Amino acid sequence: MKRIVSTIALGAAISLGAGAALAQTAPGTTLRNIQSNGYIKCGVSPSLAGFSQPDSAGNWTGIDVDLCRALAAAIFNDPTKVRFSPLSAKDRFTALQSGEVDLLSRVTTWTIQRDTTLGLNFAGINYYDGQGFMVRKSLNIKSARELSGASVCVQTGTTTELNVADYFRANNMRYEPVVFSTADETLKAYDSGRCDVFTTDASGVYSQRLSLANPNDHMVLPEIISKEPLGPVVRHGDDQWFDIVKWTHFAMITAEELNITKANLDQMMQSTNPEIRRVLGVEGNFGEALGVSKDWVVRIVRHVGNYGEMFDRHLGAGSRLGIARGLNALWTKGGLQYAPPIR
Repeated sequence: MKRIVSTIALGAAISLGAGAALAQTAPGTTLRNIQSNGYIKCGVSPSLAGFSQPDSAGNWTGIDVDLCRALAAAIFNDPTKVRFSPLSAKDRFTALQSGEVDLLSRVTTWTIQRDTTLGLNFAGINYYDGQGFMVRKSLNIKSARELSGASVCVQTGTTTELNVADYFRANNMRYEPVVFSTADETLKAYDSGRCDVFTTDASGVYSQRLSLANPNDHMVLPEIISKEPLGPVVRHGDDQWFDIVKWTHFAMITAEELNITKANLDQMMQSTNPEIRRVLGVEGNFGEALGVSKDWVVRIVRHVGNYGEMFDRHLGAGSRLGIARGLNALWTKGGLQYAPPIR
């Protein structure tokens, strides 16, 4: 299994690496193209609750969606100026390298291969995750260490596929991979009984569990077997666009840290705190260095909110998922979310 998976990964790297070399973007052209088009082209997951999911009317929601809306707010002062392209794991990098989308905001793990060979830049980590397993309660399995001999439904072209192979090999366990090209196919196969185990990022496991015919018949095992730092991705070669995406993410974290919210934004603009005044553009003009307006953070918070508001709305206490902040809490509250200073 490891040899097969490695061959697949190598083939993808060679193919996409070649594409990366052809798709370098001249500095500043991405923002100019976005302004000329009048919208951002955002690549997202086809349907993953809490991250990117359309409703019956085609309205998208989720933290990955909100990042793209925050970018549109910063650039256009209008969070609706985004066109979402649902992309499979297999097609996402080609779509970015070819210019079909301006960025990926779709649960993509930051790895060295993607950051170098594929010619990509990761503009921060908007969700710290790790891979988990889901099984039927009827199997009476309490730990991933009891999965030897199990059949595992997994999506191809993902770090998930490689992590499964590594985990079973490292623990001297056998397994039967049942591989599918899309997340939807993988989940449906598990739900229909074609395999014993479903695996993906733990946040995705909790999200996908809600889509099963009988969610209460399934449980998530306690083990987390990998590091999955998820974040937005842009092409190599356009530092200005890279900076805009990166600092939009940082601005939302900084706003939460300073307790700047949608509800108190106007009040905060009257603050005498020098850091708050800098962040909101009352003093200084840091937005100009990015190529956006001085009130870019005001636009982001007014239309989308800070990082904590976004998290709670889609993943946390205000959502169906009810996921604890955990590693995604601010650094001041025991988590890993930390932004460089805006100054």
